[in-house]
Amino acid sequence: MTPRQRFLAAVHQEPVDRPPIWLMRQAGRYLPEYRELKTKHDFLTMVRTPELAAEVTLQPLKRFPLDAAIIFSDILVIPEALGQGYHFRDQGGIGMDYLLDSAEKIEALDPTKMAEKLKYVGDALSLTRSKLGEDTALLGFCGSPWTLACYMVEGGSAKDFTAIKQLALVQPELFEALMQKLTDAIVDYLHMQIDAGADALQIFDSWGAICPATHYEAFSLRWIHHIIAELKNRVPVILYAKGMGHKAPDLMNTGAKVISLDWTMNLRRMRDSIGRGAAVQGNLDPVVLTTTPEVTRREAQHVLDEAGSRPGYIFNLGHGMIPSAKIECVEALMETVTGQTNAG
Repeated sequence: MTPRQRFLAAVHQEPVDRPPIWLMRQAGRYLPEYRELKTKHDFLTMVRTPELAAEVTLQPLKRFPLDAAIIFSDILVIPEALGQGYHFRDQGGIGMDYLLDSAEKIEALDPTKMAEKLKYVGDALSLTRSKLGEDTALLGFCGSPWTLACYMVEGGSAKDFTAIKQLALVQPELFEALMQKLTDAIVDYLHMQIDAGADALQIFDSWGAICPATHYEAFSLRWIHHIIAELKNRVPVILYAKGMGHKAPDLMNTGAKVISLDWTMNLRRMRDSIGRGAAVQGNLDPVVLTTTPEVTRREAQHVLDEAGSRPGYIFNLGHGMIPSAKIECVEALMETVTGQTNAG
């Protein structure tokens, strides 16, 4: 069974020889080869340059026996392609190039020609596929409309997300217009990723938990449902909604084939609750990879024990890899899940 076959079998809840594994944000600053590359190129240059994005995507696969690569990019390429660029603040966090604070600015966003505007992502996927070969799965991704709107309306990273909630509650028609533009743009973008070779897609609803409970369906999930429906089952979709595992039935109603869980959820109970409704992905706390190999093996085995042997499980983190993760801990994780030592 090839890694690609293993990954796709798990997605479709078919028996596998072992749980497939890939890690959210598996390419990045914990790798010395990434840090070396970053001394020569800034983050946005790497995202926008297909050859560099492919190189970064493949770096962790040269070290570790992962079953899938996820393309190196950023969720904020969508707002940028709509006309609202982004950058990284000196003090940390994300900043948008301007605040989306009026009807005129929302009206000016242009969701057309997304495949053309974001061709560099498609080129990076195609190049990665050619270098990766056919035996390893390749994933694309995007942010959910709600999560992207949070950054766009707040002007970047925020503490209380007052502006986006005010827009949704006080000006619902304007909020709807923004969400429709984002949804249309994302549909075109994801079709382009599939055309470029993606075997599956992950939608990150990273800020889903800031939605008032009574509005989560209206503010976020119905737009995700529309996106997945428009993809017409071309590839399976993984849905990661941080802090929203308790809404698993609603998450499954979007049409997602896999529900990705953060580390706050009990994996065994969630699998029992979800049943055959969707495969499950998760959910090791990323902080574990900053500790020791011994602790990593123990905690990873605990996750495996909680997942059980029923088909339809993908080992992953409960959130993205953090920069202080240790190589030796990632190696210990791979050995625990795969029974193999590192590849590089």
